[in-house]
Amino acid sequence: MSELKLEQAQTIVTTALAHARAGSMNPLAVCVLDARGALKAAGSEDGTSLNRMDIALGKAKGALALGMGSRALFKRAKDQPFFIAAATSAIGGSLIPVPGGVLIRSGDGKVIGVVGISGDTSDNDEACAIAGITAAGHMPDQGAD
Repeated sequence: MSELKLEQAQTIVTTALAHARAGSMNPLAVCVLDARGALKAAGSEDGTSLNRMDIALGKAKGALALGMGSRALFKRAKDQPFFIAAATSAIGGSLIPVPGGVLIRSGDGKVIGVVGISGDTSDNDEACAIAGITAAGHMPDQGAD
């Protein structure tokens, strides 16, 4: 049975932050949740704004709850705003439907966790998540078409 290991989650955080520094991005908050939605690893850089980690968690929890990367949720929010509003309410308000919430898939395609990142543009947040997931040896699923 494939599961997300602590060392892999830590690699995701470290690599995502290194990717951001290499790209001279704004300070980031990064969280990694396992398939149950439990926090596995997190990091918040010096200089992030007050609730940046809450936004990262909202991207991650929304993606995990609906089983699709937050890029797909972003599209769905434009196409079906009432659905996204209802889903946000159903999961306790923690759903941020913009890129930066990326599912972590094992080699056999099973969802084993999720990364949420916030701090720069949504596209850059997502790119950092993808870099981290790839470095940990898993497949990123950002919900791209």
